[in-house]
Amino acid sequence: MPVTDLIRRRRRPAVLLAAAALLAAGAAGCGSSDESSSAAPSPSVSAGAVAGVVSVRDPWVKAADTGMTAAFGALVNDGDTDVTLTGASTEVSPVELHDMTMKDGKMVMQPKQDGIVIKAHSTRVLEPGGEHLMLMNLKQPVKAGDQLTFTLTFADGKTQAFTAVAKPFTGAQESYAPGGDVSPMPGMSGTPQMSMSPAS
Repeated sequence: MPVTDLIRRRRRPAVLLAAAALLAAGAAGCGSSDESSSAAPSPSVSAGAVAGVVSVRDPWVKAADTGMTAAFGALVNDGDTDVTLTGASTEVSPVELHDMTMKDGKMVMQPKQDGIVIKAHSTRVLEPGGEHLMLMNLKQPVKAGDQLTFTLTFADGKTQAFTAVAKPFTGAQESYAPGGDVSPMPGMSGTPQMSMSPAS
């Protein structure tokens, strides 16, 4: 056998081995790249995993044409520490945190100066006749079926948005008046009850 043929035959396996090594390295590189990308959460997974400060359950707003109205719902704190709601906002009006209290025989509204505390592993209910988000000086009517977006602000600077649907109010039909008193609507009498709920 000529020497040149022998050299060619010996080079072929070496070239093939080198090519195989390069392919294996490339495949390993692709494999590690795939592993890192599959290990990293997709945007939808991470977005879903990010929890708000509190859960807002059954939020709703009393439908109103003008003036003032209020938003209600349950604030659920599943965390291990208390959180304090210090403010809220929406596009249709300024918002204040309010409470209802009995004064001189009648229900009056008063601002919650120190905010609303939602204790760890507990629920704080915002409801007619109690604590609520007060929408002051509506810029536009809030009709039944409208969806309003609110942003809650907490004492630690965190914020959280939620959407509430406007519903007709079938409780004691109180109207929120700027004087702080809660008066029955014309033709209605009685004091607002804690058990009032929106029409479904």
